[in-house]
Amino acid sequence: MRENSYYGQMSQRNALVTGASRGIGRATAAALARAGNRVILAARDLGKLEEAAEAIRSEGGEAHVAAIDMTQADSIKEAIQRVSREVGPVHVLVNNAAITRDTLALRMKMEDWNTVLQTNLTGAFVAIQQVLQGMMRERWGRIINISSVVGESGNVGQANYVASKAGLIGLTKAMAQEMASRNITVNAVAPGFIATDMTAVLAPELKEKLLGSIPLKRLGSAEDVAAAVRFLASEEAGYITGHVLDVNGGMYM
Repeated sequence: MRENSYYGQMSQRNALVTGASRGIGRATAAALARAGNRVILAARDLGKLEEAAEAIRSEGGEAHVAAIDMTQADSIKEAIQRVSREVGPVHVLVNNAAITRDTLALRMKMEDWNTVLQTNLTGAFVAIQQVLQGMMRERWGRIINISSVVGESGNVGQANYVASKAGLIGLTKAMAQEMASRNITVNAVAPGFIATDMTAVLAPELKEKLLGSIPLKRLGSAEDVAAAVRFLASEEAGYITGHVLDVNGGMYM
């Protein structure tokens, strides 16, 4: 077992991160592995997952991969059941997988509405359902839902995405109340604008406008978000539940 300067010596737990092939999910899996957890990286692209897992292994961590499609309940159930058989019960679940299909509400197709809600919100709920029994048996669990600053503030052209991320906050609070008696905490992290593939395509003038709305005058990094998740997954966060931890540079207070 490795000793980490922040967490110290800790028992190894199994942490499942969805959307872990890149960006925030990949950084979160790496941070949880450095904290001493056995991590399972889940997404649709097995090639990218293996690359991310190998980077963790090269640092001495233990990493596994699982193919998962968050739009399909059967895929989520099968993936988590397989993880439970092959690796063990999931102690930490990070619901990070998300997609966008942006357009003004007047022009939004129902397919784009449904796909975003299915992936970002319903998929997260199904994943939570699949890990609860194991956590209840262990009488220990950490569920961390990755929401967004726009789930709190709203945003033009993202009615579907905003609704899904606001829904995650409501889901977090409901599940926190349901599971507290079993020593299972449920929290959300709400990132602001983070330097990832999703923000790399923004026009320079839009980035400048965004920076003007952020008191810290920079985009966040995936590692900034991962550090917040790592804390909420730790023993030290055992008295925090139903909370939304903003990681947004001060753009929404």
